[in-house]
Amino acid sequence: MILLADGGSTKVDWCLVDHGVLKKRVFTKGANPFFRTTEDISSEINHALIPELKENKIEAVYFYGAGCAFPEKNEIVRAAIAENIDVNLIEVESDLFGTAVGLCGDKPGIVCILGTGSNSCFYDGKKIVENVSPLGFILGDEGSGAVLGRLFIGACLKNQFKPEIKEAFLKYINLTAPQIMDKVYKQPMPNRFLASVCPFIKENIQDEAVHNLVNNAFEDFFRKNVMQYDYKNYKVSFAGSVAYHFQDVLLEVASRLHIEVGEIVQSPMDGLIKFYSA
Repeated sequence: MILLADGGSTKVDWCLVDHGVLKKRVFTKGANPFFRTTEDISSEINHALIPELKENKIEAVYFYGAGCAFPEKNEIVRAAIAENIDVNLIEVESDLFGTAVGLCGDKPGIVCILGTGSNSCFYDGKKIVENVSPLGFILGDEGSGAVLGRLFIGACLKNQFKPEIKEAFLKYINLTAPQIMDKVYKQPMPNRFLASVCPFIKENIQDEAVHNLVNNAFEDFFRKNVMQYDYKNYKVSFAGSVAYHFQDVLLEVASRLHIEVGEIVQSPMDGLIKFYSA
């Protein structure tokens, strides 16, 4: 029995797997060690995950998470898991590596994540050999939910959309402009707040100005990230809620830039289960 985890900044998808068979699936809050402490993550695991695992004997935990690309950050997550699960093997790797394994297995390809944050790499079938640093939602994370939210809210409050779009959005978010600014500049995890705007953006994607905003954000992602890899010889595959729910626009931009897209999945978990079953 093994426990696999695909951890984004917004949520963690935990899957209890026995010889390739999914026994239990549990979702908890995001566990990005750049935004959460060992104590915080440990408490979340204890209250939201452990009661769902019951008496199952777990032999190994494989955690692939956002922010888990540095030893000191990985230790934050590993320690939180170790405090709650008595197991000999705990491996913590980046969500990007987990996505590469889940989408490509042992085949090479360009792999991207478009969720709350964004990331990309060239995977040679065994390891990540090239990675353009995502830089986070302030300096980078092009095409991510947080950046889409940041761009949309900024444009909305600066009256760049039809009045009815702005009116509908303020009703949807149920916050005043000063309250929105407080959420972004003073409250914890502003990236998660910004990404929470994406369902509204999706609902209004037929509006030309909204569509153009998403289109331009995806083109920015392709040009600043994907096009630094050998995209002319390898397909580009995607995982993440933004890639999945906005895939029509994503494919439109890729086609315009002559980039061949492979898979687009909401989660790489099915591929990870298959990989570890083998």
